Amino acid sequence: MATLTIRGLDPVTHARLRVEAARHGRSMEAEVRAILHDRLSAPGGERGLGSRIRARFEGLGGDLELPDRSGELPRAAEFDP
Repeated sequence: MATLTIRGLDPVTHARLRVEAARHGRSMEAEVRAILHDRLSAPGGERGLGSRIRARFEGLGGDLELPDRSGELPRAAEFDP
């Protein structure tokens, strides 16, 4: 089992951690383990950035009509004024 030492924890964070640990009926060390486990346990497949952006704005509606570009070759963007 690995050991982790956290130095320089500010007093406010330390106090909040102590309160949360007491609220959950466990030691501060067990509380930190639970927090890390919850935060780092990936749900059944992380979604990519595009999927997260779409999910965030999906309720706004407004379909975007895209032109048909099936016959065109890709071209570089032009940034000239």
